[in-house]
Amino acid sequence: MQPSYKPVILLSGDYMKTVIIGTNDAGQRLDKFLSKTFPNLPMSMLYKSIRKKDIKCNGKRCENSTRLKVNDVLTLYLKDEFFQKEAKEYDFLKAPAKLNILYEDCNLMLLDKKPGLIVHPDENYHFDSLIARIQHYLYDKGEYRPEQEASFAPALINRIDRNTGGIVMAAKNAETLRIMNEKVKQREIDKYYLCIVHGHMPKQEDTLKGYLEKNENQNRVYISQRSTSRAKSIYTRYRVLEEKSAYSLLEIELLTGRTHQIRAHLASAGHPLAGDGKYGTNTINRTNPFRYQALYSYKLRFSFQTPAGILDYLNQKEFAVRDVWFLKEFRQFP
Repeated sequence: MQPSYKPVILLSGDYMKTVIIGTNDAGQRLDKFLSKTFPNLPMSMLYKSIRKKDIKCNGKRCENSTRLKVNDVLTLYLKDEFFQKEAKEYDFLKAPAKLNILYEDCNLMLLDKKPGLIVHPDENYHFDSLIARIQHYLYDKGEYRPEQEASFAPALINRIDRNTGGIVMAAKNAETLRIMNEKVKQREIDKYYLCIVHGHMPKQEDTLKGYLEKNENQNRVYISQRSTSRAKSIYTRYRVLEEKSAYSLLEIELLTGRTHQIRAHLASAGHPLAGDGKYGTNTINRTNPFRYQALYSYKLRFSFQTPAGILDYLNQKEFAVRDVWFLKEFRQFP
């Protein structure tokens, strides 16, 4: 039997239901899976049913903590009222399905997010975000059916600031999300940015080092050259690509991925990003044509050093955005 990404739920008779576990739900605890799949089933009833063997896995007694595997067959002898789900209206359908797709296959999407679009909903959410657009797009294609999923929804692997543009990765299934999260953690994905900074850098190529401390209340970070208990070390490699009278175009390789790292690190070195109202100087920004901070996550390379399972075919592949919004304005400077 070929594994399915989605659980297959079969009605088998009065007060009995059969569920075949798909790839997206493998690895979960039995009780966690059932509570998500059947929200009308009270937890007290769930635990009692497992204890009394009214819920079985592969025809045998199971425990609350049983880890589910692909193609496991769950049999539930419960009243139909516990299986009923209320019809839902999906918020993601209120977002546009419009996307700038750089690459897509059956497992992964690479999106070119434009400045101004949030990646996830926030307290000011107005039913539009990158993840909502992705889910709407996949829903329209028939690749995402939330009513058939017990716990998985298409998810972002990385994120970038609202006013920064560039490549964002999204996983279409749970296995891809698990693998890619590990690759990000192990730094087996190389990410490159383009940015415009004020002034000229002291060297044509260098690696900036420092320590970053985040202030949650102010939603900003501070850079110093001294380690503290709350600070995290940062490394930002730059290369000068072009210089104009008052600006420089840099390529940045992000060696550590901290919040606002590029913006704050370059500002601390005396070369803030053009158009950056948080870490730059607004009096200077008013004289340039950049509506957003001139920063773009423009290139990504998969550099897997360890096995990547179903994603091995991506190893050593590189993707780049060709249309970076601020390059035209930069090249008009004398």
